[in-house]
Amino acid sequence: MTLQPLLAALEAQPFAQAIREGTFLFPAIECVHVLAVVIVVGVVFLMDLRLLGGRAHSASLRRLLADAVPCAWTAFAVALVTGFLLFSSSATTYAANPAFQLKFVAMAAAGLNMALFHGLGLKDAATWDAAAKPPRSARIAGLVSLACWVVVVASGRWIGFLA
Repeated sequence: MTLQPLLAALEAQPFAQAIREGTFLFPAIECVHVLAVVIVVGVVFLMDLRLLGGRAHSASLRRLLADAVPCAWTAFAVALVTGFLLFSSSATTYAANPAFQLKFVAMAAAGLNMALFHGLGLKDAATWDAAAKPPRSARIAGLVSLACWVVVVASGRWIGFLA
């Protein structure tokens, strides 16, 4: 079974055609998408730098997560919706784009890393949250996350050059 018919059907939707053929809609959606991604990556980097031992503020990791995660999830939801709209405009082309594929692999890796950290590494955060140096597992999770999100941003930017 191939995805080509589904992708072609998505591209044929009136909203996808309007985005693709209009002069204003694609760039407007792209602006919102980029701003949402900037918020997501900014918040994630702040949390990851804290996991790496950065202490540019006095907030504990758990406090930082409590304050920042809702903002990151909201921005991620906006990025997801706007990304879908952009994708729908040329779904068959984007699906075959190596940069687009890399972006999704990196996002999946970032999500898996986050799930593992929240499921395993955050359980004992109360014991090390105030320590000068977080445990190795937290530092590795922060480093992996930073690397994944750099790849997401770089490959996202690269998509337009390979389309």
